[in-house]
Amino acid sequence: MNPVRHSGRIPARALRGTVAVLSTCGLLLTACTTIGPEQASARLSPAQAPQGAADAASTSPVPPGLQRYYGQELHWKTCPDTPAFQCTTVKAPLDYAHPDAGDINLEAARKKATRTGATRIGSLLFNPGGPGESAIDYLTAAPDKFASVNAAFERLNATYDLVALDPRGVGHSTPVDCGTDTSTAATDSGASTPSTDQKIQESAAAWAEVAAACARHAGRLLPHVGTLDAARDMDLMRALLGDEQLHYIGWSYGTYLGATYAELFPSRVGRMVLDGAVDPSLNAGSHYLSQARGHQVAWEAFATDCAARSDCPVGHSVKEAGRTLDSLVARLDRTPLRQGKDITIDGQTVLITTIFLLRAPNWPTLRQVLREALAGDTTTLQESYGGQLSDSLGVQSQTAVSCLSSTLGPRYTAAQAKAHLAELKQVAPQFGKFWVQFLTWCTSWPVPANQTAHPITAPGAAPILVVGTTRDPATPYNQAQALARQLQSGRLLTWDGDGHGAYIQGSTCIQNAVDHYLLDGRLRAAGTICTDAPDTANEPVGTAPEALTPAEMHR
Repeated sequence: MNPVRHSGRIPARALRGTVAVLSTCGLLLTACTTIGPEQASARLSPAQAPQGAADAASTSPVPPGLQRYYGQELHWKTCPDTPAFQCTTVKAPLDYAHPDAGDINLEAARKKATRTGATRIGSLLFNPGGPGESAIDYLTAAPDKFASVNAAFERLNATYDLVALDPRGVGHSTPVDCGTDTSTAATDSGASTPSTDQKIQESAAAWAEVAAACARHAGRLLPHVGTLDAARDMDLMRALLGDEQLHYIGWSYGTYLGATYAELFPSRVGRMVLDGAVDPSLNAGSHYLSQARGHQVAWEAFATDCAARSDCPVGHSVKEAGRTLDSLVARLDRTPLRQGKDITIDGQTVLITTIFLLRAPNWPTLRQVLREALAGDTTTLQESYGGQLSDSLGVQSQTAVSCLSSTLGPRYTAAQAKAHLAELKQVAPQFGKFWVQFLTWCTSWPVPANQTAHPITAPGAAPILVVGTTRDPATPYNQAQALARQLQSGRLLTWDGDGHGAYIQGSTCIQNAVDHYLLDGRLRAAGTICTDAPDTANEPVGTAPEALTPAEMHR
């Protein structure tokens, strides 16, 4: 597969590649994090304050001023390309604080429950993360691609209508369109693997170019595509589906969206699963320092496994593997491999591909990629890299959503980013200098953040199941621990494993625990740790799933 759609150097000019590593919203907290506060601290306006929204949710079935939206009738039709699903368009206010300012279109898809009557629970909303990823595309395509996903969806679909709502600004809903091919515009002047003041300045200038294009072409939409508005859209969808409570499963960024919903509408939380959790109390700078460290941990786990293999391409110790990767990246930065007329591979391409494969996790392919690259062949690397690229609109949507949150969108000057380069390299020798380019991601964004970094407690919500993976490189385990502690009704479920996310990743223990909760309302004992071995769990209290009382399920 040719991952390049324009001539030029893949890593230096394909923003789809560099930003795609953020598309799972990999935001890690480590104990050694010391990156300082954001350039500007965002505050919620009175219209956005969570407590006010929570009060409205608990005292009125329809938020004030939104009757015409909550009272609309949905017209479901067979989806053109996926006849097993029905599609519809939802009208939502562009600005929830001023509903008379105009509408925005939201697209949704559903697969009706295969059983009806008393066994039907309601609707189960999905969000695969991102931000910028289409929930509709995930729900309609994933079962055909992955047998484990198909089996899980069939179980859930017996008693739930499976529903995907593309967030505003994303996918099939009204998109953020900046009128430019962001895949080239943002990095034409940049260089790979920033490690000098000049390269950091170039990265900041590239992000500023994207910001300027978005301000020109999508300025009216930009203030209204954040997570707060997307959470309000989910409540609108819940009401239009006829459900008293929102049943929901979200991965990665989808956990941030789900937690935000719980904060805004705690009394309307039903059975909610948050897998690969984001800690909403961290500012974005800390997240990216931590994400570098998270991928370092994942790399060292891979290197340890590889070292025990006679054919390991990177050596037989973690230190040797690190030196080998560093040497390969440096060599390709000095002398990129030109694999055909329009394809050039440098060190950053190798790092991006390594990040993708650590998240999968796909260690056999990563070993093959590195083995080939060390020998001057990039066939497998190109296939892996190209398969992960986001399209231009997906990149723009991701940027627009992230920059409205001080948890997701860092706003460092080039000088501030440079000051933190040494710390990034210290916590992540192989990955630290790669991540410094993202600290200036939102510095020039034309709209200030409207959501602060703060703990989310959601008092009064039904139990929320938070799932964490011990060596998750993108949203590492201590973030799941943190979110479960913050949520007053949080319950942590742990998978001692690798890769990003746990549900539908091969652990039968995790699979059963999540399914029990979604289908039967039963939770594993607090402190449950699942191992890689199927059907095994180390539970400190009891062995059977814990039944919830009606009061717990509906508080």
